[in-house]
Amino acid sequence: MITISDFQYLMYRPLYWFGDQDKPLLNDRLSLANQPTYADNNRTVTVTLRPYSWSDGTQVTSDGIAFWMNMMKAEKAKWAVYVPGGIPDDIDSISVDSPSQITFHLNKSYSAQWFLYNELSQITPLPHAWDRTANGPSDCEHNAGDCAAVYEYLADQAKSINDYATNPLWQVVDGPWKLKYFNADGNVSFVPNKTYSGPNKPHLDQFDLAPFSDNAAEYNVLRSGNNSIQVGYLPPENAPAKPDNQLVGHNPLQSNYTLDRWYSLSVNYFVLNAHNPTAGPMFAQQYLRQALASLVDQKAIIKAALHGYGATTNGPVPTTPDNPYATDRTEPNPFPYDPGRAQQLLNTHGWSTPPDGVGSCQRPGTGPDQCGPGIPPGAPLELQMMYRSGAPRVQLAMQQLQSSATKVGVKIDLQGAPFDTVIGTAIPCDAGKPDCNWQMANWGSGWVFAPDYYPTGEQIFGTGAGSNNGSFSDPKLDELIAATQHSDSPEAMRAYAAYGSETLPAIWQPNNDYQETEIANNLKGVTPQNPYLNITPEDWYYVK
Repeated sequence: MITISDFQYLMYRPLYWFGDQDKPLLNDRLSLANQPTYADNNRTVTVTLRPYSWSDGTQVTSDGIAFWMNMMKAEKAKWAVYVPGGIPDDIDSISVDSPSQITFHLNKSYSAQWFLYNELSQITPLPHAWDRTANGPSDCEHNAGDCAAVYEYLADQAKSINDYATNPLWQVVDGPWKLKYFNADGNVSFVPNKTYSGPNKPHLDQFDLAPFSDNAAEYNVLRSGNNSIQVGYLPPENAPAKPDNQLVGHNPLQSNYTLDRWYSLSVNYFVLNAHNPTAGPMFAQQYLRQALASLVDQKAIIKAALHGYGATTNGPVPTTPDNPYATDRTEPNPFPYDPGRAQQLLNTHGWSTPPDGVGSCQRPGTGPDQCGPGIPPGAPLELQMMYRSGAPRVQLAMQQLQSSATKVGVKIDLQGAPFDTVIGTAIPCDAGKPDCNWQMANWGSGWVFAPDYYPTGEQIFGTGAGSNNGSFSDPKLDELIAATQHSDSPEAMRAYAAYGSETLPAIWQPNNDYQETEIANNLKGVTPQNPYLNITPEDWYYVK
């Protein structure tokens, strides 16, 4: 996601921009198109582009949207947020009405908000200059049959990382920035795209991204006072504890920087691998998931590990920041910290729970007071958790869970690994395959709702979804998700939130702020910060 929001979108604008200042809403001003119009009971959707240009002098046209749609149709299995039945499957056909207008003909009636926020939101118009293969020009724009070869060519070009700033393909942009320099270490420089058609032209002459090996290295640069970094972050472990009645606590860098909390519209959780041959049958039992949820002391983690900079995750729909979808009142946490409740749930279903020992299944079987299908007699309550290393807040949270679990006979073996290893291992998998041996995984940040800006959950908890990392499947949850896609009624979202909170497609954990942003005192335009994590450095400017 971060590669998209602080790299791709600077150069290649999505069809619709989301995040209006700090509100999780459509930003009409920064969108490439007018808001869509709907007809035929929302089965016909028409999009009209505004006058934007590519840096090579050509126009952003509806052919560029068709190019994206044809590519998505041909290569949907390679799209990380593809959901079976979602875009492009829910579109019967498209018609290019004019260079500035395109119409989508849908397979059924959908919620207007859902289709805009979660389907059209995934579209980024592509430049005609990219419609080619190694043999020359192609026609993926008009013929989906040409798209596989075009995709392979573009993907091959993208492998040459050191050529990103010089390859003529990537120099054709419609966003406010062009790439000046890029290397594999993450050092990136942008300069203004002087032909940018949008309303917010860059004030800065150059914008740089600077990588750091860890939080300590970044913090040392900020603390040095040389102002080589104008926008950075205060690591959670270096943040003084925030008083409960204050928005922010003391800023140790206040002589040079202003501290601003960056909230994301997100839910935080760790996932359980439903297809793991040993633990999968246990994770299939709702009572066991509820027991695990009752062992997560979210409030204590917020205070100790996050130093007050976070909020509880109550269910599948975010309650923070303020949004139209859920609040702590409409979506309360049904499983606050309660080891006694966890023990009762396990005992009631046939498990022994010796404190500081390892419990086991004493009553195997499928009855209401038995362990459940596929769990053999004597199966131990021993689970493996892979978690993101190098992030003290994640390690502290996992140690809390491990400690609480020992009180009720659950042994959790912790294994730290780099973020990329965790997120690369915890993927949907098939039982019996070598890549399906992982049991529980925590990459530390759950899911930010982008590009599924309307938090209906199909991309992360729908059966078969590409980002449903634990392969969770529940027909009723799928049904409730589908209801949110076909109705704009708040009741549909509330029903989904209530059931998801109880059934636990993943185990909720505290939702930390995305970051505590440190902004140089002479730099303006950085705040308010976008809850979908999009950045607009074209709005930044210096004052004396």
